[in-house]
Amino acid sequence: MPTSRRTFLAGGTAAGVGLAVAGAVPSLAQATPGRPRRDGGHVPFPPLVDDPDGILALPEGFSYAIVTRTGVTRLDRGQGLTPSSPDGMAVYHAGRGRYTLIQNHEIDPGEEFGVPHVKGTVYDPGAVDAGGCTVITTDRAGRNLGEFVAISGTVANCAGGPTPWGTWLTCEETEDRAGDKWTEGGRAGVFQKDHGYVFEVWADGTANPRPIRCLGRYAHEALAIDKDRTHIYLSEDADGPNGLFYRWTAPRGVRVGPGVLTRLAPDAGVLAAMQIIMDDGSVLPDVAYLTSAQLGRPFPVRWIEVPERDAKTTPVREQFADGQVTRGRKFEGVWGTDEGVYVVNSFAWEDGDLPADAVPHDGMVWFYNYRAKTIQLVTYFPHQSTSEEGAPAKYTDLAFDGPDNVTVTPWGSLVLAEDGAGASHVLSAFPGGPTYAIARNQLNDSEFCGPTFTDDGEVLFVNMQDPGLTLAITGPWQKYLG
Repeated sequence: MPTSRRTFLAGGTAAGVGLAVAGAVPSLAQATPGRPRRDGGHVPFPPLVDDPDGILALPEGFSYAIVTRTGVTRLDRGQGLTPSSPDGMAVYHAGRGRYTLIQNHEIDPGEEFGVPHVKGTVYDPGAVDAGGCTVITTDRAGRNLGEFVAISGTVANCAGGPTPWGTWLTCEETEDRAGDKWTEGGRAGVFQKDHGYVFEVWADGTANPRPIRCLGRYAHEALAIDKDRTHIYLSEDADGPNGLFYRWTAPRGVRVGPGVLTRLAPDAGVLAAMQIIMDDGSVLPDVAYLTSAQLGRPFPVRWIEVPERDAKTTPVREQFADGQVTRGRKFEGVWGTDEGVYVVNSFAWEDGDLPADAVPHDGMVWFYNYRAKTIQLVTYFPHQSTSEEGAPAKYTDLAFDGPDNVTVTPWGSLVLAEDGAGASHVLSAFPGGPTYAIARNQLNDSEFCGPTFTDDGEVLFVNMQDPGLTLAITGPWQKYLG
């Protein structure tokens, strides 16, 4: 299909510049790639300019191209049409000015544009037209140079994480069990295998559709691997009770690398859940007890081992009593650096989202420091009534909620994808400092997913989950993010 591109020049309808709860955070490191940075020294993003095509508002000087479109662009090798619900994603240089995107599809079985079962890629034959991963070849101009299925027969592939050796770990956000029945659009089926695992996909599209059982079975969201390749940090998007933030520690003498995780025994290493420790030595029961008043304050962290990680009888998060671990509504995006790992909580404001005496919020971004073994709140979105009503805020490009996926830019700042109420944005966030709108969905209220930068900082790839667009955004990124 022909590439669609829109460049944003002066003129059009301008909107405001966004600002999250901000403030100087004395304990944060100066700006270096992968570390939280002090506020200051950056250039604010210009106002967003409405798109004449009604798809994506961007600042002046930026442009976008549509790489793939659900049900329109075609998979290679006669595999069908581009699947729906693109979500988490990683980008790799493919040489000769090309990039490889590995893309999740957050789909339950029976969808119209599910990931087709392709021989050699199928995990569960019973999960028909469900989730999986596709591999896309593109370039800086966002041209569609090919797309094909890498893994299929998985369910609700939400996010995941890139590995240091150039593969993608895709996460199932579900706890479906073998024997469970599913129905969708007049179709029905039965799962033949358990779900809620992590799988590895290579940048050339090679995949071994075997679950990485040692990382546990639960509603996985995202993950990151530390620089020593001995720990993996994983988030859980679940409620009733709220989900947890986990750390997996490799067995002694093991450094994870290509194919290592799938070969490990189901009980290899130690899977543990996070405990945030308070001044009196007690465990913080839920992250929502902390607010913007604690921005930048480091809290000690301990890790408590999961009793039974495959959750054969009891979901992992229910294996801990309240007060034994630190819970959080919607543990979502995770992105690792050499110094630590960022993790996001999207929101907590409805009944059941948080303890009755905790504080409602519209988003939290945390940084866990490997060396210090502490976690600190670096960005905080206060709760606003428009989140509850789903109505547009008076100042659309100042009001943010529901941060979901996160990535660290080549300059050390953050890019967040919103999955909230009202307008959906892609955001630039300076930990401990301001947050700016860098893109707005003009088409509908669908979330953005899977933001990921090329290593050279030239292109930001991001997905609009509905109607299923993969976008390549270019512009003077370093001017505003560096």
